[in-house]
Parts: sequence; C-alpha cells; structure tokens
Amino acid sequence: MHVTAKKLVMSGMFLAVSMICMMLGSVIQTNTLFLLAAASYFVGIVLRECGGKLGVAFYVAAILLGWMLVPEKLYVGSYAAMGLYILLEDRLWDFLGKKETLSNRRTWFFFGKWLIFNLIYLSSLAGMHALIFDSETSWLFRIGVWAAGQVLFFLYDRAYGYVQEQVWGKIRGRILG
Repeated sequence: MHVTAKKLVMSGMFLAVSMICMMLGSVIQTNTLFLLAAASYFVGIVLRECGGKLGVAFYVAAILLGWMLVPEKLYVGSYAAMGLYILLEDRLWDFLGKKETLSNRRTWFFFGKWLIFNLIYLSSLAGMHALIFDSETSWLFRIGVWAAGQVLFFLYDRAYGYVQEQVWGKIRGRILG
C-alpha cells in the first residue's frame, strides 16, 4: 500500500476509535474524563505519524463528527480543548526544536505547555461561567477550581507523555507494519 494511503487509513481508524471513546464517555459517566483524554491522545499520534496538515484535518474531522454523533455536546467541547492543547503542544515542540541557541529548552517547553493549558482552561471557564459558577460564587472557590485545573494539567500531560512514549512506542510497529 502506498505510504500516503496507509497514513490516511490509519487516521481513519484512529478517528473511529476516537468517536467510540467519545460516545462511550456519554454512556459510562464515571469514566468520561478518562475516555475523552484517551480520544484526544489520537490527535497527537496522528500529528507525529502523519504530519501537521493531516493532524489538523484529523482534529477538525473529529470535532465535526463528534458534534454530529455524540449526544453530549459539552463532551465534544472538552475533547476539542484537550485536542487543541495537544495540537499546540506539538507545534511548540517543533518551534523550540528549531531554536538551537535557546538555553533551557525543557524549561521553556514546560512553561509554554503550562501557558497553553491555562489559556485554554481559563477561556473555557470564562465561556461557561454561567454553567459552572453561580453569580454569588466566592473568589476563593474560583481559585480552588483554577488550582484543581493545575493538578489536572499535570496529570493529563504526564499521561499523554506516557501514552506517546510507552504505549504507542510499543504498539507502533504492529499497527504501522
């Protein structure tokens, strides 16, 4: 099979698995966040294996297909935020990789990831303010929600790194042949 066709087929399979994870998140309520995170990890896999253009196309297709298929539209929005984080993190990795004169690239990479996450997270909180917070919600509670998001960022980022290095690294050869 031609290499381009193989990448397209692989992306289609991963899109199907992402949709299954998103739909299962609507069915199995206790594992929603885990399943949405698992679905978003495929954005990173397609980005790394197939390149930026196909990765962005995969991301957009997953959002559009999710909007049509998944009954809980809020889950599609959560998936979109998680996928956007992975998409921007990958672009940041490529950008910093080209900056050979920059010292402490790992520190800059972590700070950049943290900044990307907080821009997405805080804009999501601001956009859904009426759904999440009451008009009389104290600032202490809002700071607590922000702090909980920082813990989730750390866990999500570590889990994504583990999936890319360990899980995908081990099964990559079997899938790509």
